[in-house]
Amino acid sequence: MPQNLDAVAVRAWCRLALDALGRAREEIDSINVYPVADGDTGTNLYLTVESASQAVDAAFTGHEPALPSLAETVRAMAHGALIGARGNSGTILSQLLRGMAQVIGDQGEPGGETDHVEGAVLGRALRQAAESAYQAVAHPVEGTVLTVATAAADAATGTGGDCGAVARAAYDGACAALDATPGQLAVLGRAGVVDAGGRGLVAVLGALTGALSGESLTPRSTAHLKGSAHARVDADEGEAVECDDVPGDEGGPAFEVIYLLEADDAAVTRLRARLDRLGDSLVVVGGDGLWNVHVHVDDAGAAVEAGVEAGRPHRIRITHFGADDAHTTSQRSTAPPRERAQRAVVAVVPGEGLAGLYSEAGATTVPARVGEPPASGELVDAIRRAHAREVVLLPNDAELRHTAAAAAEQARTEGVRVALIPTRSAVQGIAALAVHEPDRRFDEDVVAMTSAAGATRYGELAVAERQSWTMAGICQTGDVLGLIDGDVAVIGSEVARTAVSVLDRMLSAGGEMVTLVLGESVPDTVAERLEKHVRETYLAVDTVVYRGGRQSALMLIGVE
Repeated sequence: MPQNLDAVAVRAWCRLALDALGRAREEIDSINVYPVADGDTGTNLYLTVESASQAVDAAFTGHEPALPSLAETVRAMAHGALIGARGNSGTILSQLLRGMAQVIGDQGEPGGETDHVEGAVLGRALRQAAESAYQAVAHPVEGTVLTVATAAADAATGTGGDCGAVARAAYDGACAALDATPGQLAVLGRAGVVDAGGRGLVAVLGALTGALSGESLTPRSTAHLKGSAHARVDADEGEAVECDDVPGDEGGPAFEVIYLLEADDAAVTRLRARLDRLGDSLVVVGGDGLWNVHVHVDDAGAAVEAGVEAGRPHRIRITHFGADDAHTTSQRSTAPPRERAQRAVVAVVPGEGLAGLYSEAGATTVPARVGEPPASGELVDAIRRAHAREVVLLPNDAELRHTAAAAAEQARTEGVRVALIPTRSAVQGIAALAVHEPDRRFDEDVVAMTSAAGATRYGELAVAERQSWTMAGICQTGDVLGLIDGDVAVIGSEVARTAVSVLDRMLSAGGEMVTLVLGESVPDTVAERLEKHVRETYLAVDTVVYRGGRQSALMLIGVE
């Protein structure tokens, strides 16, 4: 069956790309050496794709129960990437996606309406992506993400076949071009690394192939290519892609300036010329009145003033290379800053009841709504609200590990010391909070909290939404599922009975404390029954019960 690109495939592509970049984020950060070695290219690519993925999800939500058109979906993806683009790498990627959307989106215009595109169109879209990215960069440099994008388009051209075949050809071409980047750009060769931005693009193209064909493509690690200790990251570019100064020159500009700009084409043309005289690494992407501007300069104020003269800049962000923190000029105030606390805990919490419990324990909480996991930006905002020099971050969900890691990395660029404890359930977070001592040395506190969380097995009760195969057998719609450490262990028909089975399995390995978090729909009689069962069956085990409230799981179970 031909593998064509439709709205559903684009959504799957975004999600797979986000997951791939999440897994590769630290590796990409670590190989970013050009043009500025600041180490967050992988993080910036992740945040950019996260914004694109959220925009696509919003398009689907807005059309429920119908589906958005392919044109609407790819335009949402490109727009989300544009407004969420971070750093040099993310800015370039947003333009690549915009170039693809320009070609693919035309298929949804009057006279050419279709709900999918075939391989030839995808090939043209990849070509347009590469060409538009080159045009967005003031002074393109080979051996960067631009080179990798062009190689992908070259490999896809004339491939024939469906979209799956075209995507795979583009991916293979990108991989070969990435391997060649150390020989094209001296700074990469000296450091013994491939281009970080190009490595990120390979991950994105691998995700496209996976969305179309189901193949799981994992680019080989580039860690073995490192040849020097300083091969540590470019601030948010790893892609050299647009730097016009001497590669790796340590005497480069002091500031990175990024902002969204509302302006017409003529004003942007003048802005490009002015910013090109002010600095380097200039990339201006976008169109239709909305642009994303990225430049490295010594005079950050002049770069912002140029944007004010061109139109209406907002989301202004200025990063001082080598400084311990970054700041947003639009948020600066003449009022004296309030004193930072020494330490804080930030936790993602499902349910109002648990949010209250965590808050009483002194944590800053981020709500985890059913079906709407928080984005990294929400976590960064919570870290800022905590206003502390040191922050312990509790994601309380295995699916949030990449999101939390990206948020932690972003907060670190703002001068906050962040420790991420990989809690996979709110009950593990409760265990960690119970041993938290802010007066203890930070490292000691983190070790104690991590140990407490790791010693807590977690279970959950949920209702099956559809018939499916599980580790415990086939479940039917409406069945009560008992999960232990993330896997379905029990399939039942009644909440209390299923909970008892889960508890018995968890306590068979021992335990001293049972924590029960009841959802809004679970009656108190269920808690009483479970407490009685533990008291009578496991004599040395205590039980504590909390109410999760609205937006919480049916039941969470922790055994310490």
